[in-house]
Amino acid sequence: MFKKLSYAVGLIFFAVFVFLILKNANLNSFVNSIENRTFDLRQSIMINENTKKANKDIVIVAIDDATYEYILDNYGEWPLPRDVYAKVINYLEHQNPRIIAFDLMFVKSLKSKNEADKALIDAFEKYDNVFTSMNFDNQPEDLRTPPTLPQKISINVKNNSSVDFSNLTFTNCRTILEGILNVSSNIGIINVSRSDDGVLRKMPLVVKYKDNYYPQLALKVGLSYLGDTSSEFEIDKKSNFIIGDRKIYLDKDGSAILNWYGPAGTYTYIPMYQLIKAINGEKTELDYDFSNKIIYFGTTAASLFDIKTVPTGKIYPGVEVQATYVNNIIDNNFIKKVDRGYTIALSVLLALLIASVVTRVSSAFAASMMSLSTYLIYLLIAYYAMRFENLWLEVIYPLIFSIVAFTCAYIIKYLIKSRDFEQQYKLATTDGLTELYNHRYFQEQMRMQVEQSKRYNNNFSLIIIDIDFFKKFNDTFGHQSGDAVLRQVAQTLKRNVRATDIVCRYGGEEMSIILPNTSKDEAQSTAEKICQRVASRKFKLAQDKETNVTISLGVSTFPNDGDTASKVIDAADKRLYNAKHNGRNQVGV
Repeated sequence: MFKKLSYAVGLIFFAVFVFLILKNANLNSFVNSIENRTFDLRQSIMINENTKKANKDIVIVAIDDATYEYILDNYGEWPLPRDVYAKVINYLEHQNPRIIAFDLMFVKSLKSKNEADKALIDAFEKYDNVFTSMNFDNQPEDLRTPPTLPQKISINVKNNSSVDFSNLTFTNCRTILEGILNVSSNIGIINVSRSDDGVLRKMPLVVKYKDNYYPQLALKVGLSYLGDTSSEFEIDKKSNFIIGDRKIYLDKDGSAILNWYGPAGTYTYIPMYQLIKAINGEKTELDYDFSNKIIYFGTTAASLFDIKTVPTGKIYPGVEVQATYVNNIIDNNFIKKVDRGYTIALSVLLALLIASVVTRVSSAFAASMMSLSTYLIYLLIAYYAMRFENLWLEVIYPLIFSIVAFTCAYIIKYLIKSRDFEQQYKLATTDGLTELYNHRYFQEQMRMQVEQSKRYNNNFSLIIIDIDFFKKFNDTFGHQSGDAVLRQVAQTLKRNVRATDIVCRYGGEEMSIILPNTSKDEAQSTAEKICQRVASRKFKLAQDKETNVTISLGVSTFPNDGDTASKVIDAADKRLYNAKHNGRNQVGV
């Protein structure tokens, strides 16, 4: 019964813990931050093991520190004049690239360089494989008037899921050259989704602005690479963004979790100044075939501040984030995070398995090692799930549940063992008939009392009791009545002593009382009181009969009557004999 109750209490405690986990937002936030770090670790291990290959068709033309200095030296200003970009586009188009994408925003007209702006606009109009970017924000209207955007750059999204785009709904837009907006639909947003720790692990696939959906630049580029010209998309009930036969899982706020291919520099980098030199007819080291490539333009110069922190590095250019995003779309390689409900279910199962191990294995070390091994197996499963199936199995909630289950199981196991020990000890030290301590326990306590009295220089006393004419009583009334009398005498003794006094069955009809810190006079008084109480009581026998019983008692005191246990017992025995010799129903002295 006690075991069942203990396990029930343990399960209730565990259920309460699960409830608190699910309801406590602060705890969730803390756990999520640690879980994110485990994601970063898994991604780092995977790239170190070279499990993922970056697409070699993606090349980055970088406005790096050398390019930035070159622009300042040769053009005297930043940003670079727009006609230079137009010339670069025309130069590259002669090599038949697949896509040219600018992770740059041509945000306003440079009034002194209108012809330069026109050249860039003409390039966008001329080539249908050139893409550029824009950005949404929540700036108030007194700082910026929300622009009206052409319908052609938006897409239709039918949301059949529980994905909530409230965090990806914006009230304003940092728009780009109106001329580009007029001539091209190859425009995507470059908004990012950072975690609370500042690490970029996911990116929005689309955002909302004035009730319309606008796609990520990488989505536009990826669709173009795949030859998909769709403008209508669906998010299914399982939060998958459907692109043809591809499904991109979106988390609850509408972002896609990126699968990273390496640290910064994973993709081929070409400094932009080499292209500028080439179009200007200057000597250059540029020797690269851009045919059929996805060419991404972006800044990497430290002074241009487009540096991100990602799972695979603290310094990661924003343009390479875009490259990684496109790579994920092409490979259909996004990470899908397993739903929290399934995670909790797995955590509970793991916890129950560990609790089962703890309760069944006797060795604490073996139980600990088996529990640890069980969790390590789960860690391996979580790692290989991400490596081979792109599944993000959480590992921190299972760890917490495992620790709690291990602790609870051990506490319950300890309580059960303690209870069992107490029961076994009670059986070993208790007389089954009278429920008094037995002779064995009496001897142990006498030795202990002697040692303590010697150590602390105090007294203890002993009373030995014998039921008068008990053999004759058994012969007259039968052994069942005799047993009943023994039990009732034992009860009388226990009721008339202190809680610290130790009442034992000495043997047969003899009983004893050890009285710690008790002088001879105090023991004598207690013995006389007990003698009177027994003599005045009616003892019930079988068949509703009653009778009177008397006892004889002998009292001894340590160290007055002996300096060992045996001597104290002998002294009490002699005085018990004196009481019986002098007529019984009295205390021997």
